Amino acid sequence: MTDAHDTAADSSLRTTGGAPPDDGGSSATEAPIPLLEPREGIPPVIADETALARVIAAFEAGSGPVAVDAERASGYRYGQRAYLVQLRREGAGTALVDPVACPDLSALGDALSGVEWVLHAATQDLPCLREIGMVPTRLFDTELAGRLAGFPRVGLGAMVEGVLGFVLEKGHSAVDWSTRPLPEPWLRYAALDVELLVDLRDALEKELDRQGKLDWARQEFDAIASAPPPEPRKDPWRRTSGMHKVRRRRQLAVVRELWETRDRIAQRRDVSPGKVLGDAAIVEAALALPANVHALAALNGFGHRVGKRQLEQWQAAVDRAKGLSEAQLPQPGQPVTGPPPPRAWADKDPEAAARLSAARAGVSALAEQLNMPQENLITPDTVRRVCWEPPSVVDAESVAAALAGHGARAWQVEQVTPVLVEALSAKDA
Repeated sequence: MTDAHDTAADSSLRTTGGAPPDDGGSSATEAPIPLLEPREGIPPVIADETALARVIAAFEAGSGPVAVDAERASGYRYGQRAYLVQLRREGAGTALVDPVACPDLSALGDALSGVEWVLHAATQDLPCLREIGMVPTRLFDTELAGRLAGFPRVGLGAMVEGVLGFVLEKGHSAVDWSTRPLPEPWLRYAALDVELLVDLRDALEKELDRQGKLDWARQEFDAIASAPPPEPRKDPWRRTSGMHKVRRRRQLAVVRELWETRDRIAQRRDVSPGKVLGDAAIVEAALALPANVHALAALNGFGHRVGKRQLEQWQAAVDRAKGLSEAQLPQPGQPVTGPPPPRAWADKDPEAAARLSAARAGVSALAEQLNMPQENLITPDTVRRVCWEPPSVVDAESVAAALAGHGARAWQVEQVTPVLVEALSAKDA
């Protein structure tokens, strides 16, 4: 077994509180300390180019990793833009930057090029940071590190409490960060979110190293940092909640027309689409195919709070869908580029279904042995693809090549290849 296998197998090294043990025992036995104020107080919000230039100079002159966080206004505004960026670095202190007043932060990003950025759940913040010119070349993701190290709870508050023994106040995580001016309690919360992020990074690095997983984590972090921006989602209207109820193509067309109309309105008004029209109302209208405004107004979601003009625009969208030719109607399902849904494997290819069952069991056992979630050991999609179309000759070399071809990192290939070789060979046993 590798060091990681040895560590994960030794239950005495894991604590009930989810905190990494130290030489003196678990920190979970000590009462956590509330973290109420940033060390240097709440910094002023940077909202002009002169103040931003001072911050850039200070952070460029700082030392060590830089903690980075961003606050969005999900559920309030259209899109996922950043409305506040928080940074902290040794020698520079904490900075709160308003990306509405300073929309181009590429100079700040350039000043931190080559510096390790510490983020929690990096993939959530990187898209909005990229929009304002901040793109890390190196990063450390404390949430992902927690997953790889086997922590049962990996939210920032849980990690800071379990690892460092401090309690973060999390009451403002879902507020409308587009509010101006930002209230002082929100700014305090925002500053505290980066207060201990580098300390958390250092403790997690030590724990990952102890478990023999530090190189694995670095491979994961490098993959995140080097990943290109995701492609725009095809047919995003198909993700409308409740779509499983909509079966007929004409009804699907109504969903599409209403969704696209709502999206245009939400973008123009800069509000969350759900505040314009709920998904449930879209599905209700698609199923009912109302003949006119009066019929539409009788449906859930289109009641007395919806004005006549709004009802008319929604009915116009329904009428457009009803007027489409058969050739213009959307197909019931999206084109499938990979394997079929696993539930269909038993009928389509019983041998493939048997391979997948064996592979899932093996991956599950290995993930438990390594004390990490299965999806971090190897993505379920990768397992399905390899099991659906295995190499013509099943051996360690061919399976490793297949895994790498689907984007698995070197450490994943090394760990998972023996499991999949056994699973893919089971059909010949």
